[in-house]
Amino acid sequence: MGGERQHYYGKHGTPQKYDPTFKGPIYNRGCTDIICCVALLVAIVGYVAVGIIAWTHGDPRKVIYPTDSRGQFCGQKGTKNADKPYLFYFNIVKCASPLVLLEFQCPTPQICVEKCPDRYLTLLNAWASDFEYYQQFCVPGFQKSRKSVAEALRDGDCPAVLTPSKPLAQRCFPAVHAHKGVVMVGNETTYEDGLGHRKNVTDLLEGAKKANGVLEARQLAMRIFEDYTVSWYWIIIGLVIAMMLSLLFVILLRFLAGIMVWVMIVMVILVLGYGIFHCYMEYARLRNEAGSDVSVVDLGFQTDLRVYLHLRQTWIAFMIILSILEGIIILMLIFLRKRILIAIALIKEASRAVGYVMCSMLYPLVTFFLLCLCIAYWASTAVFLSTSNEAVYKIFNDTACPVARKTCDPETFPGSNESRLCPGARCQFAFYGGESGYHRALLGLQIFNVFMFFWLVNFVLALGQVTLAGAFASYYWALRKPDDLPAFPLFSAFGRALRYHTGSLAFGALILAIVQVIRVMLEYLDHRLKAAENKFAKFLMTCLKCCFWCLEKFIKFLNRNAYIMIAIYGTNFCTSARNAFFLLMRNIIRVAVLDKVTDFLFLLGKLLVVGSVGILAFFFFTHRIRIVQDTAPPLNYYWVPILTVILGSYLIAHGFFSVYGMCVDTLFLCFCEDLERNDGSQERPYFMSPELRDILLKGSAEEGKREEVS
Repeated sequence: MGGERQHYYGKHGTPQKYDPTFKGPIYNRGCTDIICCVALLVAIVGYVAVGIIAWTHGDPRKVIYPTDSRGQFCGQKGTKNADKPYLFYFNIVKCASPLVLLEFQCPTPQICVEKCPDRYLTLLNAWASDFEYYQQFCVPGFQKSRKSVAEALRDGDCPAVLTPSKPLAQRCFPAVHAHKGVVMVGNETTYEDGLGHRKNVTDLLEGAKKANGVLEARQLAMRIFEDYTVSWYWIIIGLVIAMMLSLLFVILLRFLAGIMVWVMIVMVILVLGYGIFHCYMEYARLRNEAGSDVSVVDLGFQTDLRVYLHLRQTWIAFMIILSILEGIIILMLIFLRKRILIAIALIKEASRAVGYVMCSMLYPLVTFFLLCLCIAYWASTAVFLSTSNEAVYKIFNDTACPVARKTCDPETFPGSNESRLCPGARCQFAFYGGESGYHRALLGLQIFNVFMFFWLVNFVLALGQVTLAGAFASYYWALRKPDDLPAFPLFSAFGRALRYHTGSLAFGALILAIVQVIRVMLEYLDHRLKAAENKFAKFLMTCLKCCFWCLEKFIKFLNRNAYIMIAIYGTNFCTSARNAFFLLMRNIIRVAVLDKVTDFLFLLGKLLVVGSVGILAFFFFTHRIRIVQDTAPPLNYYWVPILTVILGSYLIAHGFFSVYGMCVDTLFLCFCEDLERNDGSQERPYFMSPELRDILLKGSAEEGKREEVS
């Protein structure tokens, strides 16, 4: 038996030996992974340079405001079109052309107008009677006296026909509707093309649909934005409630850890049970309602999710999902009941550690602030990079033309050879791009922006983990708690992490960032290959995505434990990762049955907070309940604030529970080290508390007996 144990230890590293001078996190340490520290600083300087270049060349107005055929903004203050907020298309039917997909621009003249046309009128009719109204929809500077109707249509100076239109996302689209099954524009079922030819409105509808489809996502985004503008106050209240619940739960966990864990378990079971009951009651209520038996597949995707709540299939699906979750949780509680008792002891010890380092509960705010800075810098840089292209003009022609789609200069085009080759051609704004070296490097700069975003975010998270681990390790390795606890352990750990281990944190964050960038590229390739019918390519892509997902999870787990070893011993990243991995392998049974049980209990705590706030938000925003005299505001999609509250509540709960999670992981790793360094005698006493020693050593003895029997 001793030979097997010695072989096992030799296989997974050498156990730590007793060291009378070791009293916890080492203070006399040196800088680690200096090369990675220098690389991170150089990368940050380059990132700042990229941001400055992007801010110099970029113009976010290109994303917000539409542009006419000369690339001028509509409705932007300080421009020629400041009083013309809407974009008018001369012939919207041409928006159905394949050129829209190639050039991202409709191959028809476009101008900025004060308001969309509100009547049906042809150029031929307006020329003789009502041209003053019609002229506002011609190109600026056009004079009726200089050209005939045919010449104006040939040169693209005026549209052939005006149709009643409505603004959508600052674009004028025909007010197409159906009346008694007949497609109409205003009160008309046909329209003239400007030369006296009557055409069916359905042709116009196809072009409108094509252009409208391009802007459907924008319309959805605008409606969601409207919902946020009227519900932000209640969303903040919901998030504050989630924060108060999380804080109350953590405070109670500090003093009543055992009771609170069992209350949390019972409450999660009751919340899921109520969810199952509510789904069944809704299912029973819809049993006799007409149309409730329509399947979700037949209904298809609807932006108004309230439609699905009128289907029985929706509620039976919710009931099945909740029942499966309820069954899994109950089975895990039955089979892990003894492990839960041990995990509760570890949580009690973590509660005492958090109680002595109370400022650790506020550290997630620092992490949140730094993450917001990273996200804001990345998003703004991405927008400025994507809008730093220059206006590109190309030749458009309705008929075959040898110089069609070639670049041109709108100022010199009327007298150029290209205009003589194709008399009906127009030099029109096509898209934003460029031919300079900077414009050719835009794709690489965007990739660098994404890579730096992942690197900096992972670095911020690593800094938080090392800081918390250093503070809680100081608590564990204090022989007389809290007398031997150093002053301001959290600030000391934060200073050590930045002063000595910036390079190690950058190294671990770099490895994780590379894997995450690869995963993003795989997702992009998978999106591009969705239309492919090659089953082998799809299978290979699925395998790669799965493998890199597993690799990312493993690296996160290894980094987390490596950061704990860095906080304690001050070794470099590779040494810390190796020592942490071998230490966990020497205690693999405890890792599997103890450390992960606490993660499961913390997950239940998050679900309790999120579930409670989510149910409250659902009943409020669906007008099931009222708060005092106030009621929920009218919304386009009530699921927008509900999902926002649920997601925000989870992030808030995760922020509070992450402190406990890091504390438990640190104490667990220190406990494993303590068992290897000491034997509990007077000469080599354990550093763990007597309560933790009684529970954990008893559990270890039981595991040892099971190993001997097996």
